[in-house]
Amino acid sequence: MMNGLKRISAFVCLAALFGTAAHAQTCITSPQTGTNNGFYYSMWKDSPGTVNFCLQSGGRYTSNWSGVNDWVGGKGWQTGARRTVNYSGSFSTSGNAYLALYGWTTNPLVEYYIVDSWGSFRPPGSGFMGTVVSDGGTYDVYLAHRTNAPCITGNNCNFDQFWSVRQSKRVGGTITTGNHFDGWRTFGMNIGQFNYQVMATEGFQSNGSSDITVSECTSNCGGGTGTNNITVRARGTGGGEQIRLRVNNTIVQTWTLTTSYQSFNASTSLSGGTTVEFFNDSAGHDVQVDYIIVNGQTRQSEAQSYNTGLYANGRCGGGSNSEWMQCNGQIGYGNTP
Repeated sequence: MMNGLKRISAFVCLAALFGTAAHAQTCITSPQTGTNNGFYYSMWKDSPGTVNFCLQSGGRYTSNWSGVNDWVGGKGWQTGARRTVNYSGSFSTSGNAYLALYGWTTNPLVEYYIVDSWGSFRPPGSGFMGTVVSDGGTYDVYLAHRTNAPCITGNNCNFDQFWSVRQSKRVGGTITTGNHFDGWRTFGMNIGQFNYQVMATEGFQSNGSSDITVSECTSNCGGGTGTNNITVRARGTGGGEQIRLRVNNTIVQTWTLTTSYQSFNASTSLSGGTTVEFFNDSAGHDVQVDYIIVNGQTRQSEAQSYNTGLYANGRCGGGSNSEWMQCNGQIGYGNTP
């Protein structure tokens, strides 16, 4: 939840790359905006707490924060647009934090969030307006209002917040911003002239970290509005298990499971080998994939001979033809045409 940015403080950290070459990263600890490797960046924080927001190559940034009251930062574009945003990486927090496509408009002054993942609190908590379906998922839309709050034009602003919050968490995929802008308009929520737009991490009274890479999609962008529609029906045994849908070894969507079966939807223009990958195995956490549906064709997990996540015959990857993954691994479902 940004304000006008003031004093600049940055330092350069040198880290060894593969033990030989040095890779330079710029680590920012107080409010700053600018450009880095062809991308606009923005970082804001208040007191107390510490934030290390580090600018990496291309559209990548890393962050870690501790004991912070509120901070938000990300990489993207100095001027927002109806663009298709692709991103990947990791996001972890034990408290209140969001991973979101984040931006501002003026005339009217609007702060907006398209939230794909969150921590202990699912924002914003009230003001439900309806839903928007986009990029293989359903987002709940909320309208909130801030009074005498920090904004991009000052410290005591009155403005609306527009929120799209995905019903099931994911980290990685495609965000088609125009779908949300159009959906908001149907609820009387009209954005103005674009200011900046970034793929942001925000932490509020929490600790956490993120490692995010962002780019603008032009074609074959994974979870976009492609010609192939895929449904994955899965659950976890403990909750919090994460799976990825891959087509042609490209991540299309990432989802976080509960202990109840859910059907997760994605669309892509990619074709090729199709897998569901379990990638955050820990004690008491296994994954059961009932089936996937590719363009209306159901493919049962127990009919698939490729399963590197099944624990059988005393080892991970020791079996096949099962719905289960007790280890990090993948079930292969043949080709998406």
